[in-house]
Amino acid sequence: MASTTTITNNPDKEKALNLVLNQIERNFGKGSIMRLGDAAQMKVETIPTGAHTLDIALGGGLPKGRIIEIYGPESSGKTTLALHAIAEAQKAGGVAAFVDAEHALDPTYSDVLGVDIENLLVSQPDTGEAALEIVDQLVRSAAVDIVVVDSVAALTPRAEIEGEMGDTQVGLQARLMSKALRKIAGNIGKSGCTVVFLNQLRQKIGVTYGSPEVTTGGNALKFYCSVRLDIRRIQTLKKGSEGEYGIRAKVKVAKNKVAPPFRIAEFDIIFGHGISQLGCLVDIAEQTDVINRKGAWYSYNGENIAQGRDNTIKYLEENPEQVTEIEAAVQEKIEMGALMQGSSTSNKKSKKNSNSSEELEAEAGVEEE
Repeated sequence: MASTTTITNNPDKEKALNLVLNQIERNFGKGSIMRLGDAAQMKVETIPTGAHTLDIALGGGLPKGRIIEIYGPESSGKTTLALHAIAEAQKAGGVAAFVDAEHALDPTYSDVLGVDIENLLVSQPDTGEAALEIVDQLVRSAAVDIVVVDSVAALTPRAEIEGEMGDTQVGLQARLMSKALRKIAGNIGKSGCTVVFLNQLRQKIGVTYGSPEVTTGGNALKFYCSVRLDIRRIQTLKKGSEGEYGIRAKVKVAKNKVAPPFRIAEFDIIFGHGISQLGCLVDIAEQTDVINRKGAWYSYNGENIAQGRDNTIKYLEENPEQVTEIEAAVQEKIEMGALMQGSSTSNKKSKKNSNSSEELEAEAGVEEE
C-alpha cells in the first residue's frame, strides 16, 4: 500500500490520490511510485575511489546505483583509478566484476593495488553486444556492487567483427551504447550496483574553435552518467638519477548529479604501487592546516617533521602512529567545513606556485607533460 501521509489539505484530492497510488502499485508492483520522503535511502551511498582528494571532490566517492564515466588520454590512470575503486568496494564486503573488453587486465598489478583477485569476477567478451548483455545481467542480479567496463572504445559491434576491414559502418557503436544504456539504466537504480565505464579520447577533424577532443561511443553515455571524471597526467615524477617513478594526475569532475560539479582533485600514481594514499593525506592535511609548510619544511603540532613533500611522505611511512593522528585531525577539520563547498582539492603548492614548467623542471626535477 502507498503511504497515507497527507499531501494536500483537500480531502477529496487526498482520497483520489491515495486511490490512484494504490491502483498503480497493484498494476506495477510495490515501490513503483512513492513519495520521495518515504524513500529508504535519502542520502546517496558512495564507494571510495582510493584517492582521498578525489573522494572529497566527489562529495564522498562514487555514488552507488549510478552510471559513472572515467575518460582521458592513454596512460593517464583510468584503469588504476577503477581498480582502486574495486578494491575499496571489496574491502567493504562487496562483490566486484571487471568486463575486460580490451583484454589487457594485469592480475599482478591488480593484486598490488589491493584487489581480491581470487573473488574478482572477470569477463573478456568477444563482441560489444555480449559485453553489455553481461553487464545488464550482473546489474539485474542485484548481487554485484560494482561493475567496471574497460573500455567503451573496445566494445566492438558484432556486425563490425563479422564484416570486412574495408566496410563502412556508420554509428554502430553509438547505437549499441544507446540501446544498452536504456536497458541498464532502468535496472541500476533497483539493484544499487555502480557501473563504471572507462572511455578513450579521439580528435575531431577540422575543429578551429573549442576543444577537438571527443569521447567514443556517441552521446548517450554522457546523458545517462551521474558522474563524469576527466583524468589527465599533468606531471611526470622524477627522483634524481633514479629517473621517473610515477605521475601526477589531475581529475576534473566534469559532471556530478549528486554533489557540486567542476571540482578538481590531484594525486600521485606511483608506478607499480598505484595511488599514493599518504601523498593524498599530506595534500589534504596541508590544505586543512593540520600540517603546516614554511618554505620546504613541513611541520605537525609545531614541530618540523621533514624537508620536502617526498621526505614528509617517507616520514609518515616510517611513523604509522602519526598517520592515524593526522587522519583523525583531517577528518575532524573536514566535518567542521575546513574544505569549502566547490573548492578545489588540489595541492596548495600547485595553487600558490605560479612558476613556469621550465622553472618547475629546474627546481623540483619534475617534467611537465
